[in-house]
This record gives sequence, structure tokens and C-alpha cells, in this order.
Amino acid sequence: MPSYQVSRSINIDAPPEEVYDKVVDYSTWTIWSPWLCAEPGARVTVSDDSTSVGSTYAWSGEIVGAGELEHLSLEPGQLIEDEIRFIKPFKSVSEVRFLFTPTSGGTEVTWQMNGSLPWFLFWMKSSLELYIGMDYERGLMMLKEWIETGTVESQTKIRGIESVGPLTVYGIRNKCSFDDVGPSMEEAISESKQRLEDSSIPIVSGPLSVYHEMDLKRRTFDFTSGFVVSSSARLPEGMSNWGLPPCKALAVEHQGPYRHLGNAWSAAHQFARYKKLKQNKCGGYEIYLNDPCNTESADIRTDIYLPLK
Repeated sequence: MPSYQVSRSINIDAPPEEVYDKVVDYSTWTIWSPWLCAEPGARVTVSDDSTSVGSTYAWSGEIVGAGELEHLSLEPGQLIEDEIRFIKPFKSVSEVRFLFTPTSGGTEVTWQMNGSLPWFLFWMKSSLELYIGMDYERGLMMLKEWIETGTVESQTKIRGIESVGPLTVYGIRNKCSFDDVGPSMEEAISESKQRLEDSSIPIVSGPLSVYHEMDLKRRTFDFTSGFVVSSSARLPEGMSNWGLPPCKALAVEHQGPYRHLGNAWSAAHQFARYKKLKQNKCGGYEIYLNDPCNTESADIRTDIYLPLK
């Protein structure tokens, strides 16, 4: 059977013993789980003793599937070795490990998974490693925020299918790495606003960003950030345009800082796969509903849309 390996790390400003104590306690996992964002109402069952060898964490839901984790071996402050047993959408068993390494700034936490796929799913190996890796990155980011601040500023709500469009967007198109997407979009929105003002083109709504393509292997985005304008407006020199005809789209709300928007996008794609929704290849988009410069980070609101066929 084809094997797969995933490993992601993050630095947390806390001693290894404290970080270990948080992670080993299955009762905390609902706080920083990267999967429950898509289905907060999924049933989670934790054994009465949640911190020892033999402790279990089980989940069951329509979108997140079903399975169980069990602590197999524990080395306080250093290592957690678990077994994860997937039941739905398909049965498989994998090894999960957490390593806690002291650093000058606290603790490096490494989250790993090693497992095998059923032979008939061999073609999923590369994409599975990429998607689980992105899930681990989101989970570690939330774990870090929770341990360092006591809270996770991310709330996701799937609104469902809505009517959208028509939209005409003028903006700046760019390609950048995942790590640079925030500053790149901010710069593109600022430049778009200036160019539209210089051309005396009224802004109808926005700002927003459209994702044309995401390359998971190279970890790059191809996007346009700008504003909705009248379809009759002349396109200023140096700007790109994107149009969306009237259609249906899956709508998802996110409240919290932009660094957690991946939770909402992941929820949207999980829901779309579960409902077998066919996505329009024109690209998904996100609309920024308030200004982060004068809004508390926990109150920043973003709507994301997956246009459908």
C-alpha cells in the first residue's frame, strides 16, 4: 500500500512542559482542531481520563467523517505517540506524533503523521500529504495562539448557497508565496484604490480578492485584489479586470484576523466536497467587510464565496 508522511512545526512562546500538558489533554483539542472549523457541531467524545496512555478522542460528523485517536506512548515534556483510526470516509490506520523541543524562545512543536492508503487510493498520496500538511499548519497556528494568548480568534459559519453577481472587479493582479499573500494583497488594494480615484471611477463595493489559481506544491497564489465597479467603467491602464455573471455560490463567513482565513476556505471546500457541489473555474473570492486598521482583530469580518456551476 502507498505510504505517506506529513510533518509540520511551529515555535511557541512557552516551556515544553506547558505545551506538552496542553496537547496531551484530549479535552483541549476542540479549541484548536483545524477540522472542526468546518463542522463545529460534530460529535466529539473524550475518555474520562484524557491525558494518559489509553486515553481516546473520537469524532463523528457528516462533513468531518468519523474516527478515533488513542495515546499509545507518552514521554512528559518530550513526546506523544498516538494511533489515529479513520472510519469514514474510508478506513485506515496511521501513526501520529508530537515532538516538543526546547528552544531559546520557548518550544518547537512538531506534528507528524505516518500512514498508508488503501491500494485503490494510491493516486491521492501527493494531494493528501499537501492537504494534511495545510491542516496541520492551521492547527499549530491556533494551538500557538491559544497557549500564548488564552484564546483563538477564529469563528467560521457556513451560510449555504446564495445568489451572487453580476460583478465587475478592477484591481491589481499578482502572484506570490503563501507567506507573502497578506502584504501583497494589502499593497494591491492600496494601489487599486489610488488608480481608480485617479481615473475618477466610482467604487461600488469592496475591497475584495479573487483567487485565480493556487499551486499547493509551489505554495503560491495567483490573485487579483481590487474593488467592484460599474461594468461600463473604462479599465485604467495597468489594472486587470475580472467578471462574474449571475450565478449561485457557496457562502462562508469568517470572523477574526486574516491569518485564520484558511479555516473558512478549508470549511468551504470540505462542505463542497461533502455536498458534491461543482465549482465554477472562474475562481473563489473573499470580501473584506470592515477595516482592520480601526477594528479589533477578533471582530474583523470576511465573506468568502465559491461560485458554482
